[in-house]
Amino acid sequence: MSELNEQILNRRRKLDELVELGVQAFPHSFDHDGEPPEIHRRFGHLDGDALDAAATVVRVPGRVRAIRGHGKVQFIDLGEGDDKLQLFVRRPQMSDEVLALLDRLDLGDVVGARGVVMRTRAGELSLLLQDLVLLAKAQRPLPEKWHGLTDVEVRYRKRYLDLMVNEESRRVFELRSRLVREIRRFLDDRGFLEVETPMMHLMAGGAAAKPFATHHNALDLELYLRIAPELFLKRLTVGGFHRVYEINRNFRNEGISTQHNPEFTMLEFYWAFVDYEALIQLTEELFCHLEERLLDDSGLRWNGERLDLTRPWRRYSVREAITHFAGIVAERLETIEDVEAELKARSIDLPATRSYGHLLMALFDETVERHLVQPTFIVDYPVDISPLSKQREDDPRFVERFELFIGGMEVANAFSELNDPRLQADRFREQLAARDAGDVEAHGFDADYIEALEMGMPPAGGEGIGIDRLTMLFADRQSIRDVILFPLMRPVAPRDETSEAEPPGEGSTADGDPGSESDSSPEDQ
Repeated sequence: MSELNEQILNRRRKLDELVELGVQAFPHSFDHDGEPPEIHRRFGHLDGDALDAAATVVRVPGRVRAIRGHGKVQFIDLGEGDDKLQLFVRRPQMSDEVLALLDRLDLGDVVGARGVVMRTRAGELSLLLQDLVLLAKAQRPLPEKWHGLTDVEVRYRKRYLDLMVNEESRRVFELRSRLVREIRRFLDDRGFLEVETPMMHLMAGGAAAKPFATHHNALDLELYLRIAPELFLKRLTVGGFHRVYEINRNFRNEGISTQHNPEFTMLEFYWAFVDYEALIQLTEELFCHLEERLLDDSGLRWNGERLDLTRPWRRYSVREAITHFAGIVAERLETIEDVEAELKARSIDLPATRSYGHLLMALFDETVERHLVQPTFIVDYPVDISPLSKQREDDPRFVERFELFIGGMEVANAFSELNDPRLQADRFREQLAARDAGDVEAHGFDADYIEALEMGMPPAGGEGIGIDRLTMLFADRQSIRDVILFPLMRPVAPRDETSEAEPPGEGSTADGDPGSESDSSPEDQ
C-alpha cells in the first residue's frame, strides 16, 4: 500500500473513532465572531497587557494548517497565509471530548475554536483555547509533499488545493475581484448603466468566431452560446440607453493557449454620440485609474518590465506598425499581391480567406504583436475584417477601429459603430459570401438587428476589454489559466477513492496529450 493510501485510510479511521465517541463530524453551522483575518483586524493593534485586561472570548473557525508540541502545551495554526491565528492549548485544562479531538486532529481539518484573545511571550496574537469542535474532517492530506503544489496541471484541475497552499494564487483572484469592482465604479461614476443580455442566441454574432451550439428542447430550437453581446447592447442604444455596459461571459469554440480559454469574461460598453477617439481617451483613463487603485508605487509590471501608463500612449495604424516593426516599406502593403508576397517571403502561412484585410492582419500578427509590450493603440483596420465598424472618410478601405496591445497581447477592441442599416446589410451580405467561400468565422445576416438600426441608432463608440487578460497584466501572470479559477481542461480518468492521487509529472498533461495548449487568436477575446 502506498504512503498516500495509508494516510487516507488513517484519517478515515480517526473519523470513524470520533463518530463512535459521539462527535458530530459535519455539523450544519458554527456561530462565530469572525474568521482569523477579522480577529487580527479587531485585536492586532493591542499589546498583551491590554488583551489580558479585556479577557475577550471569541469563537473562530478555520482550517488547521500546523500542529506543534506533544506534551502539556500545543500550538495549532488556523487559517490562511499571513492571516492565520494561533491556538494556544494547555492540554491539562481541556475536557475529555476536546482531548479526544486533539488526539485525532490532522492538517487540513476544519475546526471551530473558542478561547480568550491573548499574546504569547513571543508576542504572537493567539487564542487561549477553551473549547474545540470539529466542523469537517479532511480525509485526504494537504499537498505539502508536492512542494507547495507547483505542478501546474494539478493547480488548474484542483484549484481548491491550489488556493489552500499557494497564497500567491489567492492574491491573484482577490485582485481579479477588486479589478472588476473598480471597473464598475469607474463606469458607474461616468453615467454608464450595467445591464444583462442573453447568453443563448438564435444567431451567433457580434464578432468573428466559431460558436458553441446547443438545443432548446421545448421550443425545438438550435441555439448558440454567445460569442459577444455586441448586437444586443447596440439595440439598447437604439432604445435610449446611451451609456451601457455589461461584464459578461463569452464562449468561442476555438483553440486553447496561454492567452485563450474557450469560456472567458469580457467588459463591453457602448457610448452614444461619440466615436472611437473618445474611447481612446476613456480607455487610458480607465487603465490609469486601475493602476492607481489596485497597485502599489511599483506600478504595473509585466514579465520583469515596468509598463509605463503615462498618457498619451503611442499609436500606429496597422500598416504603420508593420512598416515600423517589420521594416516593410508602405509601398509594399498597398495590394493583395504585395501583401501575399511579403507573407510568402517570410514563410508565414496564408489565411484561408485571401482578402486584403485577412492577408494584412496575418502579416501584422506574425511581425508586430510580440513587440507591443508598452501600451500601444493600433488603429485603422481593413474594412473586410471589421463588418460592424464605420469606414474612414478619407480611405474607405479602412475603418475607425482600434485594438489596444499591452504585454504583447490584445486587451481591448473598439469601433466607431456602423449605424447605417443599408450599409450594414451590405456588409452582412459580404460576410455571407465569405462564409460560402469557406470562412467559418464570417458573420451571419442578422435581419432583426438591421430592423433595429432602421429605427435610428445614434452614432456611438463601442469597446470590449478582456477581463482575463486584464487580470493577467495586473497580476503579472503569463498564462490565462492562472487567472481563471476553473479553466477548461481535458478530462482525466477518475481514480478509485483510495488510489494514489499523486499529480502528473511536471509540465505534462494528465491524459498524455503534450499539446493541451495550442495557438489560437480569436478576435476580441
